[in-house]
Amino acid sequence: MEHPFRIQWTNHSLVTILVCTGAYIMGICLYADQQGRTRDGEEHGSAAWASPRQVNAMFAQKQNKLLTKNVRLGLDTHKHRRSLNVLVIGGSGAGKSRTYVKPNILEANTNYVITDPKSEVLLATGGYLKSKGYDIRVLNLVNLEQSDGYNPFRYVRDEKDALRLVNNLIQATTPKGSHESDPFWTKAETALLQAIILMLWQEAPEYEQNFSMVMRVLEYAEVKEEDEEYISPLDLLFQAIEREKPDSVAVRQYKVFKMAAGKTSKSILVSTAVRLASFNLPQIKAITDHDDMDLYTLGEKKCALYAVIPDNDNSLNFLVSLLYAQAFQALYYSADQIHHGPLPCHVHFILDEFAAMPLPGFTRELATMRSRNISASTIIQNMAQIKELFKDSWETIPGNSDTILYLGGNESSTHKYISEALGKATIDTRTHGQTKGKSGSYSTNFQMSGRELLTPDEVRGLDNRYAILFIRGAKPVMDLKYELTDHPAIRYTVDGGGPPYIHHQEKPELKFQGEPLFAPETEPSDEEKETATYEDHEEVPEAPEHPGAPEED
Repeated sequence: MEHPFRIQWTNHSLVTILVCTGAYIMGICLYADQQGRTRDGEEHGSAAWASPRQVNAMFAQKQNKLLTKNVRLGLDTHKHRRSLNVLVIGGSGAGKSRTYVKPNILEANTNYVITDPKSEVLLATGGYLKSKGYDIRVLNLVNLEQSDGYNPFRYVRDEKDALRLVNNLIQATTPKGSHESDPFWTKAETALLQAIILMLWQEAPEYEQNFSMVMRVLEYAEVKEEDEEYISPLDLLFQAIEREKPDSVAVRQYKVFKMAAGKTSKSILVSTAVRLASFNLPQIKAITDHDDMDLYTLGEKKCALYAVIPDNDNSLNFLVSLLYAQAFQALYYSADQIHHGPLPCHVHFILDEFAAMPLPGFTRELATMRSRNISASTIIQNMAQIKELFKDSWETIPGNSDTILYLGGNESSTHKYISEALGKATIDTRTHGQTKGKSGSYSTNFQMSGRELLTPDEVRGLDNRYAILFIRGAKPVMDLKYELTDHPAIRYTVDGGGPPYIHHQEKPELKFQGEPLFAPETEPSDEEKETATYEDHEEVPEAPEHPGAPEED
């Protein structure tokens, strides 16, 4: 030890260096491995609130959707790579219209298709949009005299569209929650309606292509239970069409209907007529005998379409379901076949009271509309509504909505859903212990545990001034709701003292061109009906008796 800093190489030097180096490397690896498996302060969860300013900085642009008082979502999806679909959840009185619907309409930065219960939104915002150059179109089921025309036949381009129209009509007019024990009747009604609608679309002049004429055609489909060989006026018409067009799809579908025996055919006719009974109303006939909606231009120029529905009667809501189904169909066609890409104008569907009307195929369209420059704000009162509507596939609605805005409510499954979506946070807990007696002691323990960011009961107790906002890829935000009176355009609305908008529509003068398909003078006589025979008519065993089928004498 006389020279401690004199290093000499020995026979054990190499072994010592290798052992020390290996130990050092092993220590580094163990440390790194330990660090990779630990997340200090996040042992039980990493959920945390983001500030509105942080989230707004990520997503706000010059043109936006208004979400809360301090958070905006830009309309340019290429920048933030999020869809513009928003799921808005709020019970009665939570401010869905006042804090979300009206403010976003007053932005006037997209085209709009708006579901409007009670016409409140139309009265408040229609005048402002018109002053900004928007073409206002209204399907008004509350005040039918102030409604524009909507004729579903105008959006049938080919046989496939006709079949789709019938399928959408059947779905829209089937009561919510109904379960068929025998699908025969629905399928038979479908075949009959497909035959009639295809026949009118192919053979009738334009002014006869409407649903009031469908009801008239049904009257010609007379069936006599006691006479299986009876030939109705409608049979004669389809025979004439078959002679000219043997491969007609309308004729083929009519033959499917005629396979049923007399009693069964009569039940099918009755069921079909009852399903379409609304088209016998003079007011509905006046709306559906012409078309003012021009759905193909919804993505071409500035326009807003309001669908006004009553909040206490859903008997006519199927018309809105048909309108929306054909609007999506027309917009998709325009984007794919005309523009070969996104629509020139963004189209924002504001679907208030979404649960009040079935929208056939909506989950499919919600997943694909982004690429066409379309978005939807799906507005519901609670999660139970979409669970009832979509059963096992209800999660596709929030799953395809990159933004969820919770405004408050009183339904327990919604509270649980929001609580679980917020996640768990890691918190410090402190426990105290005390032992009494001669050797008594007192202790305090500190440990970490997990806790929901908000428990379901805390979600239920959310202050009505606040909303909870989720945007995919960002931490949740609790922020004040947007206040309508803060919008710069409030003075132009009823809420700001402006005049209500009254929609005036001049009824078009219908031009009757072409020979009518069912002219009274061309109707076959009773003798012709009795002596005619129906070609290719094949009787099949009678189907199971319909619950509402008339009894035989």
